[in-house]
Amino acid sequence: MAETHCIDGITLHLSRPDPSEGQWIGQREILKQLLACWLVVDERDLPLTPRLIGPPGIGKTTLAMAGARARGQELYVYQCTADTRPEDLLVTPVLAENGKIAYHASPLVTAMIRGGVCVLDEGNRMNEKSWASLAPLLDHRRYVESVVAGITIPAHPDFRCVVTMNEDESTFEIPDYILSRLQPTLTLGHPSREDEMAILRYHLPFADDEMLQLTVDFLQRSHGLNLDFSTRDGINVLRFAIKQLAAADPRHPISKDEAWRQALLHCLGEDATDLEALARKKTATLGGEHVPMGLGDFFFTADDPLHPDIDEDDDEFEDEP
Repeated sequence: MAETHCIDGITLHLSRPDPSEGQWIGQREILKQLLACWLVVDERDLPLTPRLIGPPGIGKTTLAMAGARARGQELYVYQCTADTRPEDLLVTPVLAENGKIAYHASPLVTAMIRGGVCVLDEGNRMNEKSWASLAPLLDHRRYVESVVAGITIPAHPDFRCVVTMNEDESTFEIPDYILSRLQPTLTLGHPSREDEMAILRYHLPFADDEMLQLTVDFLQRSHGLNLDFSTRDGINVLRFAIKQLAAADPRHPISKDEAWRQALLHCLGEDATDLEALARKKTATLGGEHVPMGLGDFFFTADDPLHPDIDEDDDEFEDEP
């Protein structure tokens, strides 16, 4: 039975805390910075709501979870999406069995009521209208207004919040009046070789040392070339490689190296098999060596003999006096 909480005669059915467990490995400084954001040093002080920035799969949500555990508070996670509505973010009306309307508090509102920690995951995938509903929560007022339920919900003094954001192009631009409330910015980088090995061992303690080393070598080379492959990618590659070895026909065994390479190909694609070539391709794209001008440019490189526009360009030069 879900716990309930009453505000101004309206009964809210609360969300359950997130039971996820996970250990934060390495990069202790950024965990200290996150915990510092949540400190209150005086009765007139307020906690900060930082934003955690980094590429997908690097451990931003895990870091936020570790911060909640370090403070001994309940954890609530809300996954932001492009179609998140204010009522999804706050209070959702649901038709109950008796034909009446029941109001369900989101993980965010539940954390506000119970004094927990809320992680707004991938916050820059959420639209401005939903962000606007959080403006009073993120400043000195510390409350939200539910239009659906017709109530104002104040935040518990122990309520803390953090917003994770991916560094990619499939996101919304968060308005400045919200960004000014989401400070400071904490940037999470890729782990060191030692930390990455420890993370893989933690998640896959049954993994073979040789395959662990192959995975860490790949990831560290990728990080050094500024490519987008993450620790999460490495975990998935290694997990699939182990499963392939276990499922192999004893009459036709495959080597650990071959199982790992097949897993890499199936999980991350053919580009991942040649990191240096992928890095050169990325550099050429970002450097603007060739700007697509026609439809053919999206399917052929500029020097491809099959490019449909090459002959046209040559004819133009031939016609010149």
